[in-house]
Amino acid sequence: MERKHMSAYSLYQTLSQESPPPAKKPSLQVPVKKKKKQRENGVAATKPSSKSPTKVERKKKRKQLIKSAQREENLKRDNEEDPCVNGDGEVLDTLLADLARVNNSRERASKLFQWLIHPIPAKTFFRDTWEKKPILVKRQNPDYYKGLFSTAEFDRILRQDDVQYGVNLDVTSYTNGKRETHNPPGRALPFTVWDFYESGCSLRLLNPQAFSSTVWSVLSILQEQFGSMAGANVYLTPPGTQGFAPHYDDIEAFVVQLEGKKHWRVYNPRTEDEVLPVFSSPNFSEADIGKAILDVVLEAGDLLYFPRGFIHQGDCFPDAHSLHITISSYQKNSWGDLLLKVVPAALEVAMEEDVDYRQGLPLDYLTYMGVQNSDKDDPRRAKFLSRVENLMKKLTSYAPVDAAVDQKARDFLHDCLPPVLTPEELASSVQGAPARWENGEVLNAGARISSQTRVRLLRAGCARLCSDGEMVHLYYTTDNSRVYHKEELKSFEIKTEHTDAIESLIHSYPKFVTVGSLPCDSAEDRIGLAELLFERGIIHTAEPL
Repeated sequence: MERKHMSAYSLYQTLSQESPPPAKKPSLQVPVKKKKKQRENGVAATKPSSKSPTKVERKKKRKQLIKSAQREENLKRDNEEDPCVNGDGEVLDTLLADLARVNNSRERASKLFQWLIHPIPAKTFFRDTWEKKPILVKRQNPDYYKGLFSTAEFDRILRQDDVQYGVNLDVTSYTNGKRETHNPPGRALPFTVWDFYESGCSLRLLNPQAFSSTVWSVLSILQEQFGSMAGANVYLTPPGTQGFAPHYDDIEAFVVQLEGKKHWRVYNPRTEDEVLPVFSSPNFSEADIGKAILDVVLEAGDLLYFPRGFIHQGDCFPDAHSLHITISSYQKNSWGDLLLKVVPAALEVAMEEDVDYRQGLPLDYLTYMGVQNSDKDDPRRAKFLSRVENLMKKLTSYAPVDAAVDQKARDFLHDCLPPVLTPEELASSVQGAPARWENGEVLNAGARISSQTRVRLLRAGCARLCSDGEMVHLYYTTDNSRVYHKEELKSFEIKTEHTDAIESLIHSYPKFVTVGSLPCDSAEDRIGLAELLFERGIIHTAEPL
């Protein structure tokens, strides 16, 4: 008797003794209300009253018109100050080639971000929207993000690269209010992955930058715009399905629709405690989340942004699949995260330098302090709390803020993707040095840096000087991996007499400076330092060596 074929999804469910594969969802119809306009962020405007306006209403209307005119003036001014690069949706390869000719990597990052959110000026976005509210950009241009990623590239990656379930790829489903992950062990091969997809499962590629050179290039540029790691996930969802339960994240999310279309609902944070949260949420049920403030359909070329803490869910209509990439940033990059580093360090300094912090606690403080004594009306409690308050206020004078910022900077440098080199940078850096073995001998191995050689940092933020109080180290990103934290953060000790020269290079970017102009004690020191930085890929030369 011929054996009946069992899909990968069904087989995995049988092995794990879970429920059978999810049936495809019935058609989800989104009610469309005519005569109801939408604002730019997709939130429906209230319907005007048919009654004659009162004096108060007319006054309110005049104020609204004045504010509207002011907003338009601000928008016009911001547009003049922040022109978009290739805002017509030119193919991404061409855009990246244009950006490669931009001399300053920070300016390059600014222009790429402006392209991402076009036509909203970046200045307007950060003033009015960033960390505040969701916003929708409808473009009617399916090719706007063309070249960033595709389902065909997804398939190529599965065939050519070592994609591991749970590490690089998640297989998920959300049916009847239940979210499930269906990752088998081992490598994700097309035979199994596409069987999961055909059974109604969503596919999430967790770190596309490790496999796609274009995604790597985009994120490595954008990280300088944010001063925080720029990450990405790719989501491929079959028609008529949903892969994830409603939830909120701890990142700023830019949902870039690449193929097909997807129905999105976004909800306000439920409480003040969930505004800009430190951690992502568990899965919510529909009863937990209230009414959506945004109910929209993203089509190819569209963009949806929402801040961390805004609950969201997306599902596909029966007539189309969806491929989108979520670009993210600002995870654990708050004032509180900085203070987590400042306060312990400040206490350490204070206890070393101030006897008030070293004095012993009252002998009997356990008898009137603590939760069990919190309801006591005891004057000793007020005195104790006042002492704590005074010590906390004085603590700010011992806060090593610059040192804490350097700790945050080191974390960021460890998170960073390595830079994608332009052809000119490749030819003028250690990675493109022409030394090679050819016809039985070594060629071009004797190129040397001289005092007349002009050099600069490879990127504005690719290196940073930090001190632990005893030694000075230079931390750098040029040897980082495309896989998150696959390598330890790279650094090496800098001689004290060389710190001025390093600072000079950092602050002179994007200008090239001659090696001979570096503030070192001798020509030998200048050349030796430049050769060290060149060999680590931190600097490149104005002309190939």
